[in-house]
Amino acid sequence: MTGIIHHERAPGFGLRQAAAFALATAFCLAAGRGASAQTPRARDLGVPFEGSPGALNAITDVAGVTVGHRTLVSGSGKRVIGQGPVRTGVTAIWPRGKEAREPVYAAWFSLNGDGEMTGTTWIEDSGLLEGPVMITNTLNVGVVHDAVVRWETRRSIDEFDGGYPTWLSSLPVVAETWDGTLNDIFGLHVTTEDAFAAMESATAGPVPEGNVGGGTGMICHRFKGGIGTSSRTVDVEGASYTVGVLVQCNYGSREQLRIAGVPVGMEIPDLMPERTGGVPDGASPYDVDGGADREGSIIVVVATDAPLLPHQLKRVARRVSLGLGRQGSTSGNGSGDIFIAFSTANMDAAAARTPVAGLDMLSNELLNPIFGATVEATEESVVNALMAAETMTGADDITVYELPHERLRDLLRRYGRLTR
Repeated sequence: MTGIIHHERAPGFGLRQAAAFALATAFCLAAGRGASAQTPRARDLGVPFEGSPGALNAITDVAGVTVGHRTLVSGSGKRVIGQGPVRTGVTAIWPRGKEAREPVYAAWFSLNGDGEMTGTTWIEDSGLLEGPVMITNTLNVGVVHDAVVRWETRRSIDEFDGGYPTWLSSLPVVAETWDGTLNDIFGLHVTTEDAFAAMESATAGPVPEGNVGGGTGMICHRFKGGIGTSSRTVDVEGASYTVGVLVQCNYGSREQLRIAGVPVGMEIPDLMPERTGGVPDGASPYDVDGGADREGSIIVVVATDAPLLPHQLKRVARRVSLGLGRQGSTSGNGSGDIFIAFSTANMDAAAARTPVAGLDMLSNELLNPIFGATVEATEESVVNALMAAETMTGADDITVYELPHERLRDLLRRYGRLTR
Protein backbone atom coordinates (compact mmCIF):
# COMPACT_ATOMS: atom_id res chain seq x y z
CA MET A 1 0.00 0.00 0.00
CA THR A 2 1.32 3.44 -0.86
CA GLY A 3 -0.62 5.45 1.69
CA ILE A 4 -1.49 8.07 -0.96
CA ILE A 5 -4.84 9.73 -0.41
CA HIS A 6 -7.17 9.24 -3.39
CA HIS A 7 -10.16 11.46 -4.00
CA GLU A 8 -12.38 12.89 -6.67
CA ARG A 9 -13.07 16.59 -6.75
CA ALA A 10 -16.72 17.30 -6.01
CA PRO A 11 -18.90 20.36 -5.43
CA GLY A 12 -18.21 21.86 -2.05
CA PHE A 13 -14.71 20.35 -1.86
CA GLY A 14 -12.89 23.64 -1.31
CA LEU A 15 -9.66 24.99 -2.75
CA ARG A 16 -7.77 24.89 0.54
CA GLN A 17 -8.80 21.27 0.95
CA ALA A 18 -7.80 20.34 -2.57
CA ALA A 19 -4.44 22.01 -2.09
CA ALA A 20 -3.88 20.14 1.14
CA PHE A 21 -4.59 16.81 -0.56
CA ALA A 22 -2.35 17.67 -3.49
CA LEU A 23 0.39 18.42 -1.00
CA ALA A 24 -0.29 15.17 0.83
CA THR A 25 -0.02 13.20 -2.40
CA ALA A 26 3.18 14.98 -3.40
CA PHE A 27 4.78 14.29 -0.04
CA CYS A 28 3.79 10.62 -0.17
CA LEU A 29 5.16 10.22 -3.68
CA ALA A 30 8.38 12.02 -2.85
CA ALA A 31 9.27 10.48 0.49
CA GLY A 32 6.40 8.56 2.01
CA ARG A 33 5.92 11.36 4.52
CA GLY A 34 2.79 13.11 5.78
CA ALA A 35 1.35 16.37 4.56
CA SER A 36 1.65 19.77 6.16
CA ALA A 37 -1.26 20.66 8.35
CA GLN A 38 -3.70 23.07 6.85
CA THR A 39 -3.41 26.77 7.66
CA PRO A 40 -4.59 28.96 9.15
CA ARG A 41 -5.23 27.18 12.41
CA ALA A 42 -7.04 28.68 15.39
CA ARG A 43 -3.92 30.27 16.90
CA ASP A 44 -3.03 31.81 13.53
CA LEU A 45 -6.35 33.63 13.62
CA GLY A 46 -5.72 34.98 17.12
CA VAL A 47 -7.96 32.63 19.09
CA PRO A 48 -6.60 32.66 22.66
CA PHE A 49 -5.80 29.38 24.39
CA GLU A 50 -4.13 28.43 27.64
CA GLY A 51 -1.02 26.30 27.90
CA SER A 52 2.06 25.69 25.76
CA PRO A 53 1.64 23.58 22.61
CA GLY A 54 4.28 21.25 21.25
CA ALA A 55 6.24 21.99 18.10
CA LEU A 56 3.47 20.75 15.80
CA ASN A 57 0.53 21.46 18.12
CA ALA A 58 -0.69 17.97 17.21
CA ILE A 59 -1.08 14.51 18.69
CA THR A 60 2.07 13.56 16.80
CA ASP A 61 4.09 15.73 19.20
CA VAL A 62 3.98 12.62 21.38
CA ALA A 63 7.00 10.70 20.10
CA GLY A 64 6.07 7.55 18.21
CA VAL A 65 2.45 8.49 17.47
CA THR A 66 1.54 8.46 13.77
CA VAL A 67 -1.68 9.41 11.98
CA GLY A 68 -3.02 8.42 8.57
CA HIS A 69 -6.17 9.35 6.65
CA ARG A 70 -8.09 7.87 3.76
CA THR A 71 -10.55 10.39 2.33
CA LEU A 72 -13.39 9.47 -0.02
CA VAL A 73 -15.15 12.28 -1.90
CA SER A 74 -17.05 11.60 -5.11
CA GLY A 75 -20.31 12.38 -6.86
CA SER A 76 -22.94 15.06 -6.41
CA GLY A 77 -26.69 15.56 -6.47
CA LYS A 78 -29.42 13.14 -5.49
CA ARG A 79 -28.56 10.41 -3.01
CA VAL A 80 -28.70 6.94 -4.56
CA ILE A 81 -27.91 4.26 -2.01
CA GLY A 82 -24.83 2.35 -3.08
CA GLN A 83 -23.76 4.97 -5.63
CA GLY A 84 -23.32 8.18 -3.64
CA PRO A 85 -22.60 10.99 -3.30
CA VAL A 86 -19.73 9.88 -1.09
CA ARG A 87 -18.29 12.07 1.68
CA THR A 88 -16.57 9.76 4.14
CA GLY A 89 -13.28 8.07 5.08
CA VAL A 90 -11.07 6.45 7.69
CA THR A 91 -8.49 7.79 10.14
CA ALA A 92 -5.82 5.64 11.83
CA ILE A 93 -3.83 6.57 14.94
CA TRP A 94 -0.90 4.30 15.80
CA PRO A 95 0.41 4.77 19.36
CA ARG A 96 3.92 3.54 18.47
CA GLY A 97 3.79 3.58 14.68
CA LYS A 98 2.66 0.76 12.45
CA GLU A 99 5.93 -1.18 12.68
CA ALA A 100 5.80 -1.58 16.47
CA ARG A 101 4.24 -4.65 18.05
CA GLU A 102 4.40 -3.50 21.68
CA PRO A 103 1.06 -2.46 23.23
CA VAL A 104 0.48 0.67 25.31
CA TYR A 105 -1.26 1.18 28.63
CA ALA A 106 -4.69 2.64 27.97
CA ALA A 107 -8.16 3.40 29.32
CA TRP A 108 -11.44 4.61 27.90
CA PHE A 109 -14.44 6.61 29.08
CA SER A 110 -17.96 7.08 27.76
CA LEU A 111 -19.44 10.45 28.64
CA ASN A 112 -22.58 9.42 26.74
CA GLY A 113 -22.91 6.10 25.02
CA ASP A 114 -25.06 6.62 21.92
CA GLY A 115 -22.11 5.56 19.78
CA GLU A 116 -19.55 2.82 19.34
CA MET A 117 -15.92 2.11 20.16
CA THR A 118 -15.04 -1.57 19.79
CA GLY A 119 -12.39 -3.38 21.81
CA THR A 120 -13.05 -1.45 24.99
CA THR A 121 -14.06 -4.38 27.19
CA TRP A 122 -10.55 -5.83 26.89
CA ILE A 123 -8.99 -2.41 27.46
CA GLU A 124 -11.09 -2.12 30.62
CA ASP A 125 -9.88 -5.48 31.95
CA SER A 126 -6.30 -5.62 30.67
CA GLY A 127 -5.38 -1.94 30.64
CA LEU A 128 -3.70 -2.51 27.26
CA LEU A 129 -4.31 -1.13 23.77
CA GLU A 130 -2.89 -3.29 20.99
CA GLY A 131 -2.68 -1.89 17.48
CA PRO A 132 -4.20 1.31 16.09
CA VAL A 133 -7.22 3.38 17.03
CA MET A 134 -9.39 3.60 13.92
CA ILE A 135 -12.16 6.16 13.34
CA THR A 136 -14.75 6.05 10.55
CA ASN A 137 -18.51 6.46 10.08
CA THR A 138 -21.17 4.60 12.02
CA LEU A 139 -22.10 1.95 9.48
CA ASN A 140 -18.56 1.08 8.42
CA VAL A 141 -17.26 0.05 11.83
CA GLY A 142 -17.55 -3.61 10.84
CA VAL A 143 -15.50 -3.41 7.65
CA VAL A 144 -12.77 -1.38 9.37
CA HIS A 145 -12.69 -3.82 12.29
CA ASP A 146 -12.31 -6.67 9.82
CA ALA A 147 -9.61 -4.79 7.92
CA VAL A 148 -7.43 -4.35 11.01
CA VAL A 149 -7.55 -8.09 11.70
CA ARG A 150 -6.72 -8.82 8.05
CA TRP A 151 -3.85 -6.32 8.05
CA GLU A 152 -2.34 -7.78 11.21
CA THR A 153 -2.84 -11.36 10.01
CA ARG A 154 -1.10 -10.59 6.74
CA ARG A 155 1.79 -8.95 8.54
CA SER A 156 2.15 -11.81 10.99
CA ILE A 157 2.20 -14.40 8.19
CA ASP A 158 4.83 -12.36 6.32
CA GLU A 159 7.00 -12.02 9.42
CA PHE A 160 6.78 -15.67 10.37
CA ASP A 161 7.25 -17.00 6.83
CA GLY A 162 3.81 -18.52 6.55
CA GLY A 163 3.63 -19.69 10.14
CA TYR A 164 0.61 -19.36 12.41
CA PRO A 165 -0.15 -15.63 12.82
CA THR A 166 0.30 -14.03 16.23
CA TRP A 167 -2.31 -11.30 16.09
CA LEU A 168 -1.46 -7.97 17.57
CA SER A 169 -4.99 -6.61 17.10
CA SER A 170 -7.44 -9.48 17.32
CA LEU A 171 -9.72 -7.11 19.29
CA PRO A 172 -9.37 -3.89 17.24
CA VAL A 173 -10.42 -0.49 18.52
CA VAL A 174 -12.72 1.13 15.97
CA ALA A 175 -14.81 4.22 16.77
CA GLU A 176 -17.42 6.11 14.77
CA THR A 177 -19.54 9.17 14.26
CA TRP A 178 -22.51 9.57 11.87
CA ASP A 179 -21.97 11.28 8.50
CA GLY A 180 -25.33 10.39 6.97
CA THR A 181 -26.38 13.98 6.23
CA LEU A 182 -23.64 14.65 3.66
CA ASN A 183 -22.71 11.07 2.82
CA ASP A 184 -24.54 8.10 1.30
CA ILE A 185 -23.88 6.27 4.56
CA PHE A 186 -26.14 3.32 3.74
CA GLY A 187 -24.04 2.72 0.64
CA LEU A 188 -21.22 1.40 2.85
CA HIS A 189 -18.52 2.96 0.68
CA VAL A 190 -15.54 2.41 2.99
CA THR A 191 -13.67 -0.73 1.97
CA THR A 192 -10.99 -2.96 3.46
CA GLU A 193 -8.50 -1.32 1.10
CA ASP A 194 -9.45 2.12 2.40
CA ALA A 195 -8.74 1.05 5.97
CA PHE A 196 -5.45 -0.50 4.82
CA ALA A 197 -4.53 2.81 3.16
CA ALA A 198 -5.23 4.81 6.32
CA MET A 199 -3.06 2.44 8.38
CA GLU A 200 -0.26 2.25 5.83
CA SER A 201 -0.10 6.01 5.19
CA ALA A 202 0.21 6.95 8.88
CA THR A 203 3.18 9.20 9.55
CA ALA A 204 4.63 11.43 12.22
CA GLY A 205 4.68 15.16 11.58
CA PRO A 206 1.86 17.61 10.83
CA VAL A 207 -1.66 16.16 10.78
CA PRO A 208 -4.14 17.24 8.07
CA GLU A 209 -7.36 18.50 9.68
CA GLY A 210 -10.95 19.29 8.74
CA ASN A 211 -12.61 17.44 5.85
CA VAL A 212 -10.22 14.48 5.93
CA GLY A 213 -10.31 10.80 6.86
CA GLY A 214 -13.14 9.78 9.14
CA GLY A 215 -14.02 13.45 9.56
CA THR A 216 -14.77 14.07 5.87
CA GLY A 217 -18.56 14.24 6.16
CA MET A 218 -18.91 15.42 9.77
CA ILE A 219 -20.80 18.43 11.17
CA CYS A 220 -19.94 20.29 14.39
CA HIS A 221 -22.29 22.81 16.02
CA ARG A 222 -24.08 22.92 12.63
CA PHE A 223 -20.90 24.17 10.95
CA LYS A 224 -18.67 21.86 8.92
CA GLY A 225 -16.66 19.73 11.35
CA GLY A 226 -14.19 16.87 11.08
CA ILE A 227 -10.69 16.11 12.34
CA GLY A 228 -8.79 18.43 14.67
CA THR A 229 -5.70 18.06 16.82
CA SER A 230 -3.61 19.92 19.39
CA SER A 231 -0.97 19.28 22.05
CA ARG A 232 0.47 20.63 25.28
CA THR A 233 3.87 20.35 26.93
CA VAL A 234 3.98 20.41 30.71
CA ASP A 235 6.72 20.40 33.34
CA VAL A 236 6.26 18.01 36.26
CA GLU A 237 8.94 18.17 38.93
CA GLY A 238 11.59 19.08 36.38
CA ALA A 239 10.52 16.47 33.82
CA SER A 240 8.90 17.50 30.53
CA TYR A 241 5.90 15.58 29.20
CA THR A 242 3.63 15.97 26.19
CA VAL A 243 -0.12 15.46 25.94
CA GLY A 244 -1.63 15.24 22.46
CA VAL A 245 -5.30 15.10 21.44
CA LEU A 246 -7.08 14.23 18.20
CA VAL A 247 -10.84 14.63 17.76
CA GLN A 248 -13.41 13.61 15.19
CA CYS A 249 -16.14 16.12 15.98
CA ASN A 250 -19.71 15.72 14.79
CA TYR A 251 -21.73 17.08 17.70
CA GLY A 252 -23.51 20.08 19.15
CA SER A 253 -26.30 22.53 18.51
CA ARG A 254 -25.46 25.95 17.10
CA GLU A 255 -26.56 27.98 20.10
CA GLN A 256 -24.25 26.03 22.41
CA LEU A 257 -21.03 26.86 20.57
CA ARG A 258 -18.55 28.90 22.55
CA ILE A 259 -14.99 29.72 21.52
CA ALA A 260 -12.65 31.32 24.04
CA GLY A 261 -15.70 32.06 26.16
CA VAL A 262 -17.45 33.96 23.36
CA PRO A 263 -21.03 32.82 22.49
CA VAL A 264 -20.16 32.32 18.82
CA GLY A 265 -23.16 30.12 18.08
CA MET A 266 -25.63 32.72 19.31
CA GLU A 267 -23.78 35.52 17.49
CA ILE A 268 -23.75 33.60 14.18
CA PRO A 269 -27.24 32.11 13.94
CA ASP A 270 -27.18 32.03 10.12
CA LEU A 271 -25.18 29.78 7.78
CA MET A 272 -27.17 26.78 8.92
CA PRO A 273 -27.08 23.59 6.81
CA GLU A 274 -29.45 23.87 3.85
CA ARG A 275 -30.46 22.31 0.59
CA THR A 276 -29.23 24.21 -2.44
CA GLY A 277 -31.14 24.22 -5.69
CA GLY A 278 -34.39 22.93 -4.23
CA VAL A 279 -35.31 19.44 -3.04
CA PRO A 280 -34.44 16.68 -5.53
CA ASP A 281 -37.21 14.22 -6.44
CA GLY A 282 -37.10 11.28 -4.07
CA ALA A 283 -34.55 13.00 -1.84
CA SER A 284 -33.70 11.51 1.53
CA PRO A 285 -36.09 12.17 4.41
CA TYR A 286 -33.32 13.63 6.57
CA ASP A 287 -34.03 17.00 8.06
CA VAL A 288 -31.54 19.26 6.29
CA ASP A 289 -30.59 20.89 9.58
CA GLY A 290 -30.37 17.54 11.32
CA GLY A 291 -33.03 18.80 13.69
CA ALA A 292 -32.76 21.72 16.10
CA ASP A 293 -31.84 19.35 18.90
CA ARG A 294 -29.37 17.25 16.91
CA GLU A 295 -26.61 16.23 19.27
CA GLY A 296 -24.29 14.13 17.14
CA SER A 297 -21.14 12.56 18.52
CA ILE A 298 -17.44 13.07 19.13
CA ILE A 299 -14.54 10.65 19.39
CA VAL A 300 -11.46 11.88 21.26
CA VAL A 301 -8.04 10.21 21.39
CA VAL A 302 -5.56 11.37 24.05
CA ALA A 303 -1.89 10.39 23.87
CA THR A 304 0.89 11.13 26.35
CA ASP A 305 4.47 10.13 27.01
CA ALA A 306 3.98 10.61 30.76
CA PRO A 307 4.34 7.29 32.65
CA LEU A 308 0.69 6.71 33.54
CA LEU A 309 -1.01 3.45 34.41
CA PRO A 310 -4.50 2.46 33.22
CA HIS A 311 -6.32 3.71 36.31
CA GLN A 312 -4.64 7.09 35.86
CA LEU A 313 -5.38 7.14 32.14
CA LYS A 314 -9.05 6.59 32.98
CA ARG A 315 -8.91 9.81 34.97
CA VAL A 316 -7.25 11.55 32.02
CA ALA A 317 -9.94 10.31 29.62
CA ARG A 318 -12.65 11.73 31.89
CA ARG A 319 -11.04 15.19 31.69
CA VAL A 320 -11.85 15.36 27.99
CA SER A 321 -15.40 16.11 29.13
CA LEU A 322 -14.26 19.41 30.64
CA GLY A 323 -12.61 20.48 27.40
CA LEU A 324 -15.84 19.85 25.52
CA GLY A 325 -17.75 21.73 28.19
CA ARG A 326 -15.66 24.80 27.42
CA GLN A 327 -17.05 24.63 23.87
CA GLY A 328 -20.62 24.52 25.21
CA SER A 329 -21.29 20.79 24.93
CA THR A 330 -23.80 19.30 27.38
CA SER A 331 -23.44 15.75 26.00
CA GLY A 332 -27.12 15.15 25.29
CA ASN A 333 -29.03 11.89 25.34
CA GLY A 334 -28.47 11.18 21.64
CA SER A 335 -24.75 11.96 21.62
CA GLY A 336 -21.97 9.40 21.38
CA ASP A 337 -19.12 11.02 23.31
CA ILE A 338 -16.45 8.35 23.72
CA PHE A 339 -12.82 8.91 24.63
CA ILE A 340 -9.65 6.83 24.83
CA ALA A 341 -6.31 7.75 26.44
CA PHE A 342 -2.99 5.94 26.19
CA SER A 343 0.60 6.33 27.39
CA THR A 344 3.63 5.49 25.26
CA ALA A 345 5.83 5.15 28.36
CA ASN A 346 6.67 1.82 29.99
CA MET A 347 7.02 0.01 26.66
CA ASP A 348 8.95 -2.92 28.12
CA ALA A 349 6.48 -3.36 30.98
CA ALA A 350 3.39 -3.16 28.75
CA ALA A 351 4.85 -5.82 26.46
CA ALA A 352 6.35 -7.98 29.21
CA ARG A 353 5.78 -11.71 29.24
CA THR A 354 7.85 -12.21 32.39
CA PRO A 355 6.24 -13.11 35.73
CA VAL A 356 7.01 -9.68 37.19
CA ALA A 357 7.46 -6.43 35.22
CA GLY A 358 9.04 -3.29 36.57
CA LEU A 359 7.57 0.04 35.56
CA ASP A 360 7.46 3.77 36.25
CA MET A 361 4.37 5.61 37.46
CA LEU A 362 3.81 9.32 37.91
CA SER A 363 2.53 10.02 41.40
CA ASN A 364 -1.18 10.78 41.65
CA GLU A 365 -0.30 14.03 43.42
CA LEU A 366 1.49 15.18 40.25
CA LEU A 367 -1.29 14.54 37.74
CA ASN A 368 -2.85 18.00 37.75
CA PRO A 369 -0.68 19.36 34.89
CA ILE A 370 -1.61 16.33 32.78
CA PHE A 371 -5.30 16.87 33.55
CA GLY A 372 -5.06 20.54 32.63
CA ALA A 373 -3.18 19.81 29.41
CA THR A 374 -5.90 17.34 28.39
CA VAL A 375 -8.65 19.89 28.92
CA GLU A 376 -6.76 22.60 27.03
CA ALA A 377 -5.74 20.41 24.08
CA THR A 378 -9.26 19.02 23.72
CA GLU A 379 -10.71 22.52 23.56
CA GLU A 380 -8.19 23.65 20.95
CA SER A 381 -8.55 20.47 18.87
CA VAL A 382 -12.26 21.12 18.36
CA VAL A 383 -11.61 24.71 17.31
CA ASN A 384 -8.84 23.59 14.95
CA ALA A 385 -11.29 21.17 13.34
CA LEU A 386 -13.75 24.02 12.81
CA MET A 387 -11.01 26.28 11.42
CA ALA A 388 -9.73 23.70 8.93
CA ALA A 389 -13.10 22.39 7.73
CA GLU A 390 -14.43 23.91 4.54
CA THR A 391 -17.94 24.35 3.20
CA MET A 392 -19.13 21.07 1.69
CA THR A 393 -22.10 20.16 -0.50
CA GLY A 394 -23.00 16.50 -0.27
CA ALA A 395 -25.86 14.09 -0.83
CA ASP A 396 -29.18 15.58 -2.01
CA ASP A 397 -27.41 18.92 -2.50
CA ILE A 398 -27.22 19.57 1.23
CA THR A 399 -24.62 22.23 2.00
CA VAL A 400 -22.91 22.60 5.37
CA TYR A 401 -21.02 25.85 5.77
CA GLU A 402 -17.62 26.44 7.29
CA LEU A 403 -17.27 28.68 10.33
CA PRO A 404 -16.40 32.08 8.78
CA HIS A 405 -12.94 33.06 9.96
CA GLU A 406 -13.26 36.83 9.71
CA ARG A 407 -16.62 36.90 11.47
CA LEU A 408 -15.07 34.85 14.26
CA ARG A 409 -12.19 37.31 14.51
CA ASP A 410 -14.61 40.23 14.62
CA LEU A 411 -16.50 38.57 17.47
CA LEU A 412 -13.34 37.82 19.42
CA ARG A 413 -12.24 41.43 18.93
CA ARG A 414 -15.61 42.77 20.07
CA TYR A 415 -15.47 40.61 23.21
CA GLY A 416 -11.88 41.61 23.90
CA ARG A 417 -10.54 38.10 23.26
CA LEU A 418 -8.50 38.50 20.05
CA THR A 419 -4.76 38.03 20.56
CA ARG A 420 -3.52 39.47 17.25
